[in-house]
Amino acid sequence: MKYMLLIWNRPGFTEELSEQDRTALFGEVDEIMKELTETGELIGGQALANPSQTLTVRLVDGNPEVLDGPFMESKEQFAGYLAVDCDSPQRAAEIAARWPDVRYGGAMEVRPIMDEAGTEM
Repeated sequence: MKYMLLIWNRPGFTEELSEQDRTALFGEVDEIMKELTETGELIGGQALANPSQTLTVRLVDGNPEVLDGPFMESKEQFAGYLAVDCDSPQRAAEIAARWPDVRYGGAMEVRPIMDEAGTEM
């Protein structure tokens, strides 16, 4: 089963870390990515640019309008994703729980990826 692990964190939190903590965090990410590559579970993933570079399209007065920013109410913003192919939702959650951003107030959302056949999982 394929899962999307959505990374949510507070923009700029890594700049608040000491250089040692930042190096350790990115080292953990590298270790997880290496492991998932070696096991064949990693399908893909990317970090996203700062939310200040975001455009949001919303319907305003019946017309699509492009607005600056993500306009989220929460402090956390969507920061990137991993796509994994693993045996169970528990394994996907295990991978997400190891992601270091979680320790710094972030969150990982684990969602099954819908099959190309349609909306049924």
